Amino acid sequence: MLRSIVRWATGYLLLAIVTVGALLCDPAVAGTDPTVPALSTSPFSRLSHFSTHLISLSPLDLERLDGVSRAATAAGGRGDFELAERGWTQIIEEMPENAAAWSNRGNIRIGLNQIDAAIDDYSHSIKLAPQITDPYINRGAAYEAQQNWDAAIADYNEAIAIDDQDPAAYNNRGNAQARQGNWEQALLDYQRAIAIDPKFSLARLNVAFAQYELGHDEQAIRELRSLVRKYPSFVDARAALTAAYWQSGQHGQAESNWVAVNGLDQRYQDMNWVENVRRWPPRLVKGLRAFLELEST
Repeated sequence: MLRSIVRWATGYLLLAIVTVGALLCDPAVAGTDPTVPALSTSPFSRLSHFSTHLISLSPLDLERLDGVSRAATAAGGRGDFELAERGWTQIIEEMPENAAAWSNRGNIRIGLNQIDAAIDDYSHSIKLAPQITDPYINRGAAYEAQQNWDAAIADYNEAIAIDDQDPAAYNNRGNAQARQGNWEQALLDYQRAIAIDPKFSLARLNVAFAQYELGHDEQAIRELRSLVRKYPSFVDARAALTAAYWQSGQHGQAESNWVAVNGLDQRYQDMNWVENVRRWPPRLVKGLRAFLELEST
């Protein structure tokens, strides 16, 4: 699928929102797996919305649980999802009204491929904090994983109604629109995401994908070329540029990019993975398949 953002709202002292490392937000820099949602930092603190009743918690309790939240965040960052889930579950048991903890455990459960359980966690977070965009965006990404595009779009619409300056909500809604074949609407959403955040490289990649699918080949190639220049290790952009170059007859440029793609991620040699796991747009799938068939011959 076109990659969607999962908003990571981590509890700091279980009240304020801290961020995951900035590299996790930018797939071009981080080189994260293009088949899974990327973790995104919150653009501002939502302290007052994620607060909880602390009457029964002593300062020592808060300090202890803060350590648990930090450990759970670190475990999730290194892919130890089982340990991270235990940490967020402990926090939820002791602070059941902490909306951020519910949303964060949902993120971890996506990593464990427990999509239904993740949706339940996000729904509980929404019940506790209905005016925060993060749980809607997270639940929408989970619905995308189930290919429930209408439910995903409904959640992204809710997020945009709350905050019409949230670029992740527009990017993700564009992804769901694209999966329904609404490429023109998807392009508008991606462009809106970039207008809000010009450095949003994932949305720029999606713009190029939508442009190519709509037949705007030159614009798409320019955008892909710009991304590859800025982020040489952005493998998804490089592989897409290979396909687009090959289809346009620029075979030398295609082959040159393919050398770099193979050095970064060999999964792009598997067209079943590209089409059904990564879920590229149809025209780019066709272009890469044509390149690989001639390349292998």
